[in-house]
Amino acid sequence: MPKHSTLKPVAAAVKTLALAGVLGSAALMPLAASAADFTFNLVHLSNTDDEDYDGALVFKDYVESHSNGRIAVQLYPGGQLCGAPVECIESLQSNLIQIFQATTGGVSNVFPEIQALDVPYMFPSDRVAECALGGPLVGELREEVLKRTGSMRLMTIGNTGGWRNFATVSKQIKSPADVKGMKIRTINSPIQMELVKNMGGTPTPIGWSEVYTSLATGVIEGTKNGITDIMSAKLNEHIKYITLDGHGYMGSMWWMNQDAFAELPDDLKQVVDDGFDALRWTTIVMPKRRQIEAYEAFKKGGGTVYTPSEQEKAEFVKAAEPIHKWFSDQYGSKWQDTVENAVNSCEASLKPAG
Repeated sequence: MPKHSTLKPVAAAVKTLALAGVLGSAALMPLAASAADFTFNLVHLSNTDDEDYDGALVFKDYVESHSNGRIAVQLYPGGQLCGAPVECIESLQSNLIQIFQATTGGVSNVFPEIQALDVPYMFPSDRVAECALGGPLVGELREEVLKRTGSMRLMTIGNTGGWRNFATVSKQIKSPADVKGMKIRTINSPIQMELVKNMGGTPTPIGWSEVYTSLATGVIEGTKNGITDIMSAKLNEHIKYITLDGHGYMGSMWWMNQDAFAELPDDLKQVVDDGFDALRWTTIVMPKRRQIEAYEAFKKGGGTVYTPSEQEKAEFVKAAEPIHKWFSDQYGSKWQDTVENAVNSCEASLKPAG
């Protein structure tokens, strides 16, 4: 993978089809939306039971009400206007859609170094992750991606599903050694695959829609997901063990087309910016609330949840240490150091006084 790559604009045929879909949907908009000065098409690939949708609803309500109807937001969950991150990002860059939510894996074709956010065990806790991903780091990432693409503006980083943990069919993972020889599903992200390799497992990148069947047929023996995703996809019908090693905080990046943002008057830019902050906190809180019932249901169905001790967690962290060098060899050290500095700063600022 090249260290610096930028997606090309979509082909004319794709543009025409996408635009036709947008215009067709626009014909069905309420009159109030049609009368707006600005209309944003907001796309995310998850379904309406997901915190991404909760955040999108809060954003829509906030922006439309606080702009007195000058901005209309049309929501397209579940990949209605584009079906994969690469396609959606192309449409975002072309301003066919104005807002798109993506994880690090989805953005890595444009900015490979964004995977620094996925370096295993980078974030030690929710509070530190929320601090680091809500601070100056966001502005630094925004500036870099804008410089590379000219069209993608990072608006905020929330959460989508809590934490990535090891979840397996027939074997409880209590140490890195337990991963050895296991076929573990990962997203199509080099750094996610490296983690499984470093623990002796076989990383198996599989699309989300295929995970249930792959678990049922033995193509994979486990996955790396949060509990709410596991339960919503009914993976618990096969997954019987979860290990709360917390190797990845599932950051959720919300992008806006730069031209769509730049054409707004200053007062509406502030409304949009505040709306994204409301979206961010919604996506952070909802997984925490939903995981309560999700874990209860998992256990009630016969599942076992294991929390590693401090000593066991240290073994997981140690097993992942080679990935720091791997990342630097692949992408340089700048962005890994930048994220680590943000984490260290937050850890220091969050220590209790006295």
